[in-house]
Amino acid sequence: MSLLNALYRGGQLRTLDHALAQSLRRLDPDTPDLVLAAAALASLAVAAGHAGFDPAQPQRLIEAPIDWPTPGAWHAALQSSRWVAHPDTGNTESAADVPLVYEHGLLYLRRYREYERRLAEGLRRIGRAAPQAASDDAAVPASLSDLFAKLFPDASGDDRQAEAAIAALHHHLLLVTGGPGTGKTTTITRMLVLLTAQALQAGAAPPRIALAAPTGRAAERMAESVRNAVHTLSALGIDSELADHLPTTGTTLHRLLGTIPDSPDFRHHADNPLPFDMVVVDEASMIDLPLMAKLVEAVSDGARLVLLGDPDQLPSVEAGDVLAGILAAATSAAPAPTTTAHAGAIPVAAQPAQTTSTAFPARHVHLARGYRQSAALDLAPLATAVREGDSATALSLLRSARLSGVHFHEGDTDPLHTHRDHLLAHWAALANATDPAQALANAARLRILTAVREGPQGARSLNARIEDLLAGTRRGTGPASTANRYFHGRLLLITENSYRHRLFNGDIGICLRREASPVLGRSEASLAGHDDNGTVMAWFPGDDPNNPRPFHPAALPAHDSAFAMTVHKAQGSEFDEVWLVLPERDNRVLSRELVYTGMTRARKTLHVAGSADTIVDALSRHAGRWSGLGWRLGAREST
Repeated sequence: MSLLNALYRGGQLRTLDHALAQSLRRLDPDTPDLVLAAAALASLAVAAGHAGFDPAQPQRLIEAPIDWPTPGAWHAALQSSRWVAHPDTGNTESAADVPLVYEHGLLYLRRYREYERRLAEGLRRIGRAAPQAASDDAAVPASLSDLFAKLFPDASGDDRQAEAAIAALHHHLLLVTGGPGTGKTTTITRMLVLLTAQALQAGAAPPRIALAAPTGRAAERMAESVRNAVHTLSALGIDSELADHLPTTGTTLHRLLGTIPDSPDFRHHADNPLPFDMVVVDEASMIDLPLMAKLVEAVSDGARLVLLGDPDQLPSVEAGDVLAGILAAATSAAPAPTTTAHAGAIPVAAQPAQTTSTAFPARHVHLARGYRQSAALDLAPLATAVREGDSATALSLLRSARLSGVHFHEGDTDPLHTHRDHLLAHWAALANATDPAQALANAARLRILTAVREGPQGARSLNARIEDLLAGTRRGTGPASTANRYFHGRLLLITENSYRHRLFNGDIGICLRREASPVLGRSEASLAGHDDNGTVMAWFPGDDPNNPRPFHPAALPAHDSAFAMTVHKAQGSEFDEVWLVLPERDNRVLSRELVYTGMTRARKTLHVAGSADTIVDALSRHAGRWSGLGWRLGAREST
């Protein structure tokens, strides 16, 4: 049996993957089976989050007892195939004429290779923009020294926040990374004050600044953090006029770029760039390869791009591990740090400007010190152990009960049974909110997070059980009725992008019943919490967080319930109380990045439900992705 047929009959390939191989066979019946199998695996790799397929490590993609061809056999077949372009040989034009590209050891679907290439070119274009400040990129210009001293009164040789702010004065492509509570948004706020003052002192208009994130919740959380940081500026003696120029709202990347109904393209692109002098993007680890490529191309010439993120979180749900590739290149290009004093005589650790034309022109500052420590949740020691894959320390901390706000339910794989009353009390209360905005805010107080979608501990199964538990008077009558499915208080999770509705994968909404007001009319209907005759509408956040948008449930794009959701879907969100439910048995999706991401979604209370063996297995595994972005940007090794 051929390798392609064995993979398909064994259930390792999707129908779509097999169809790609079959289309190549129909076009050329003499296409070798090895090439057909490689094409199918390249398609499957994208679905698994990789940018391409590495023929030398097929077992990373498919865990099955398969007698895989040798790397040499793959290489020979791909090198001689009419369906495969080989840019490594210098034939760059052929990549536009065939469906597959074999480059630097990875086999790409042509479209994803182009996304990588365009992204790398775009990042270099932004980074190579002429700096606006003096030649010493570790120095604050004398005209800004007094303001800098107010913004960073405790700056010292290892103050990474001050270092990042200085770097923004001299670099157009900046990466600021760090875990929860390390002060990323505080740093950005003070950085924006410096850049605004720099522009005004030069007699220019204040910079036009956009705050964006992959999801609506992440964008609003970022904007809220910036607003809170702005409020602290007056206490530092900062002129309120400077703060007035800072943005106070955030937006999703899709809204920033301008969605076009029924099209994957955006209104803003290379020929119609964004009208901003600086674009600040939070949760960069969540951004997939196609979206990041389109964002970077839409940043205008001479504008700054600042990417914020936590490199230890899960990579994007879709293809690519963009942040990891960019960081790998920035780290490879960076010389050893030096210590220099700025004009205010405060020593700040910084790196000299890049001087070679081949070095990746980006600046990376990692914030390691924790600035935000909740009195209710002492998560830092556990997060560190998980991030480092130290399962012995992680289990010791979980079992010791020494960490405030952290609870380990060892061996408990069914919190809906053991803690049913506590969980139901929260969900039942959602229906009592006085308005949709309040209901959505209350919904963020607790969430069950899972590692998997299917199975007893999967999000789908848990949601179905929760819906049954909540049924009572909430549901309408009749198994096929809309009210039966969209009952008052049901949480919804959008699972595909709908540019027409401006609803995107990961958006959270809530079903609430409303009745028409005889005075205001149905368009301004008021909620009627338990009126069986009211119309059930699905409410989702809009541009104004105080005014959610109503949709008839029948008009929604693909969606699920959101009482429980996967850790992947929860990225960019935070909840007061998180229940991280791990599967009973080891699963290949488990990794230290998944556990870390799930844990760090908690603001006040974290519950971990699962076995010690599952935690050990998870922390032994990295959520790595195949990608060529790192080496395209100059990293010594590809991601």
